Amino acid sequence: MGIHQSYDDLRRMLRGHHLPALVCDLDAFDANLDALSERAGSQPIRLATKSIRCRALIERALAHEAFQGVMCFTAGEAAFLASHGVRDLLVAYPTVDRHDLQAVCQSVVDGANVRLMVDDRAQVELLANLAEARGVELSLCVDMDVSSEYPGIWFGVRRSPLRTVEQVIAVASAIDASSHLRLDALMGYEAQIAGLADKGFAQAWRGPVIRRLKARSAREVRARRSNVVRRLRDSGFPLPLVNGGGTGSLETTAKDPSVTEVTAGSGLFAPRLFDHYDAFHHRPALFFALPVTRRPTDGIVTCHGGGYVASGPAGEDRLPEVFLPTGGALLADEGVGEVQTPVQFKGPSALELGDPIFFRHPKSGEVCERFSSVLLVSDGAVVDEVPTYRGEGQTFL
Repeated sequence: MGIHQSYDDLRRMLRGHHLPALVCDLDAFDANLDALSERAGSQPIRLATKSIRCRALIERALAHEAFQGVMCFTAGEAAFLASHGVRDLLVAYPTVDRHDLQAVCQSVVDGANVRLMVDDRAQVELLANLAEARGVELSLCVDMDVSSEYPGIWFGVRRSPLRTVEQVIAVASAIDASSHLRLDALMGYEAQIAGLADKGFAQAWRGPVIRRLKARSAREVRARRSNVVRRLRDSGFPLPLVNGGGTGSLETTAKDPSVTEVTAGSGLFAPRLFDHYDAFHHRPALFFALPVTRRPTDGIVTCHGGGYVASGPAGEDRLPEVFLPTGGALLADEGVGEVQTPVQFKGPSALELGDPIFFRHPKSGEVCERFSSVLLVSDGAVVDEVPTYRGEGQTFL
């Protein structure tokens, strides 16, 4: 029995625990590990730690046979995880902070394999100078843009400026010119496929249109990424690692023969935004519980805390949703508040002061920044409490 049981069971499980609380259903988490493995087929999965931000759960995921290595969201996070024994680390975003880069250099000296991301010759020059000063060799990964551009539509995100083979080779050549740098990886992340929901819109026409755009873009991404990989290898770069994809694109990315691994992380928690994908379904595994502290009028209770809004374009889909007990909903004119969150409640359960209301966050990982620990639930009981990054005193962004 996990988190997907009756509200009365959940209320009983949390009795005596401090609220607000973050709760992870280990049974759902483990089921999602298996589901991601099945979706990725034979491709190994690199764990996107940005979506987890809890070392105990990162270690649980890495213990699964389908997962190998981590993708970090800052160089500082990579150095932190390396200090706790993680040895295969890819930093997903370029870093120019010298403090974090010095920490990465030390991690390399201590035996970790840390690949830093670049997409600009100026980044390469900075890393070359730092590596030479420290007397280390740094492994680099080039981030190529795989967005699609159609008349009047930029279908993708604004990340790397490297859109052509020639631009990628120019950066690769700059890396090759330094005796303290080595290019051994390429990343082409199709955010327009992995990160874009395609069902459940108020306008019924949007879902089919987005799915057609995704299918067209997936074919273009495969051709462009394969071409860049081939040209780099023909130019003398072995390129043992080619990374792509995310939870939302595992099937299409895994079919690209030029890719050596795929990335996933958010699917382990299955946040609210993943309810709106047509191709797959994972079990919600992460929730936060707020205590009822007020009853301002009939049909409304007020919880303490709750203002955990997701990043991205502002809108209703960036707000948490009431999950349990059934019959609860946010007030449109108040939403979620920093200190208190009113909930309209018409459910069958009787709510008393101190009772928890469970919410789902729209995105994975981000909500962990608001809690110092996670309660781990399995088989009808709280089985452990483990620190988040915040609980270990770590704030990387």
